[in-house]
Amino acid sequence: MRVLVVEDARRLADGIGEGLRDEGMAVDVSYDGIDALSKVAVNRYDVVVLDRDLPGVHGDAVCREIIELDEGPMVLMLTAADEPLDRVAGLRVGADDYLTKPFAYAELMVRIKALLRRPPTGHSYIVRVADLELDRLTQKVRRAGKRIDLTGKEYALLEYFAANAGRVLTRTMIMEHVWDESFEGLTNIVDVYVRHLRAKVDDAHEQKLIRTVRGAGYCLTEEESGA
Repeated sequence: MRVLVVEDARRLADGIGEGLRDEGMAVDVSYDGIDALSKVAVNRYDVVVLDRDLPGVHGDAVCREIIELDEGPMVLMLTAADEPLDRVAGLRVGADDYLTKPFAYAELMVRIKALLRRPPTGHSYIVRVADLELDRLTQKVRRAGKRIDLTGKEYALLEYFAANAGRVLTRTMIMEHVWDESFEGLTNIVDVYVRHLRAKVDDAHEQKLIRTVRGAGYCLTEEESGA
């Protein structure tokens, strides 16, 4: 999952970002609405954690821009205002959920995961490809009924594959969704993690699900023609 955190209180924004990265998510951080809109225009996010009371461009205006996007992300709005009318106003502009400050980080995490129950694509939070099953809420993975233990980044990669099952994903697409803008490391990091996934997901099974599409990228599919 890729998340954008938009919060002008830098310490809070950075803290949320680090916490979400510890959960295996790819996270970008913006400290104002203008930068947030520029990021949303070029990156595909699953969720935007959006402070309503942003300076300059108000969070309501940012939210309105986001919800106009085709297949845009869900919006979890944060605010210090806890009056019912304030909550209603935030939801009226299109936010999918609302959380008042101060909040417990555990509740924020639950709210983000709960948004997966109603993703904009209409998919279930349980994703199945052949005998592979992912629970996007608990991040548990099973194949043929047997539990597969994955690292946070391995899970994020597999979830992206599963959410786009049957679709060829280029290395650039994978990098942009599974890793965030702060990533600096191996240029072949996608290939490295695909090898890790194959060892855990495919090696023990006759049917291989993770396919290499020559000259293009990778595809998670149960169809032989997908390779």
